[in-house]
Amino acid sequence: MAVFPDVRGPRAAARALAGLVLGALTAGAELFLLVLAALLMAYSLAFSRGQRTAPAVVAVVARAATELERWRMRRYLGEDRAAEYGPLKALAYLVLRVPVGLLGGIILLLIGYGAAAGARLAAGWWITGDYLDGIAPSWWIVLYTAVAGLVLLFLAVQGLAGVVVLEKAVARRTLGPSPLEEYERRIAQLSVTRAQVVDAVDDERRRIERDLHDGVQQRLVALGMLIGRARRAGDGDRAAELLRQAHEESRRALDDLREVAWRVYPAALDGEGLRAALETVAERSPLPVTIGYDVRDRPPHAVETAAYFVVCEAVTNAAKHSGAARVLVDVAAPPPAPGTGPGSGSGRMIRVRVEDDGTGGADPAGGGLAGLARRVAALDGTFAVRSPRGGPTVISAELPCG
Repeated sequence: MAVFPDVRGPRAAARALAGLVLGALTAGAELFLLVLAALLMAYSLAFSRGQRTAPAVVAVVARAATELERWRMRRYLGEDRAAEYGPLKALAYLVLRVPVGLLGGIILLLIGYGAAAGARLAAGWWITGDYLDGIAPSWWIVLYTAVAGLVLLFLAVQGLAGVVVLEKAVARRTLGPSPLEEYERRIAQLSVTRAQVVDAVDDERRRIERDLHDGVQQRLVALGMLIGRARRAGDGDRAAELLRQAHEESRRALDDLREVAWRVYPAALDGEGLRAALETVAERSPLPVTIGYDVRDRPPHAVETAAYFVVCEAVTNAAKHSGAARVLVDVAAPPPAPGTGPGSGSGRMIRVRVEDDGTGGADPAGGGLAGLARRVAALDGTFAVRSPRGGPTVISAELPCG
């Protein structure tokens, strides 16, 4: 677990520094606003007849200042989390946030003062010749001063990193939902996804039954009728012709049965993995399908299965309903989030994107797409369908590998 924020590259460091400078300036303004808010609230409490509510102007200003701070952290510090708060929570956030912002400002001032003092000493020693007490410093004094300055600079930079962590922690604890609310939300989400999984399983069973009834069962009935007619035929040539037709019908029934089994679950997914299963989808599709696959390590089995069915259903819909001429499939695993190692699991995400150039108008509430959404939600993933009239249709899913 990372203790300090992961700031990579000079741009990110400069952006974080700008955010701290802006935070120090807003902290000074917010301190003045908090003093005025305290006076207004004291006056309101004195004459409110027991109604402990924040004055309207205080509530508006507190929410505006809080939104400004959230924008600053989102723009410069990379903190973008959902927040649920009212006027009192906004005031509590500002009360806790102002000292943190002022602390960052003090550290920045110390860094500036140290840099100015170091520059003045360097100029006096090596440029202007304005030595202290008229005596040139020896090499060990210069070395001692340089080492001390670097140590102090390192401590100051660590202090700034700590201020960033405090800024984010204060925002999460005061503006975000409480742990109890998070647990309640998670329980409700699990209850919904459990019901959705049951519905998805029932829908899948109905689809399998329909495929067997309309395809394999009908061919087996025709096969039985052909064999019966061949048995009753008195002419040997007629019987041979009927047996030939029965043989062809048995081959079609076997092909249909293999198709149903493949749609239920492809054997390649267990043996060769997701990439081979997706290549099979491309080979069996009547449309040209381009597969882009950029996943270095093999995902968990449940994630592979969900990603496969997202691609399979999207390609099938494109071939049947969209009038598309081509389909683009992209499966990728972006780098882990900062602070998570490659094997941590919590930072890995598989992203699936399927795009076709058809006429669009796909209904996300349709049986197939709704079933995919439930399947993805059961893995705590996200599923989206964008299909404007005229196309293109883009179906995307994000599947966590934790």
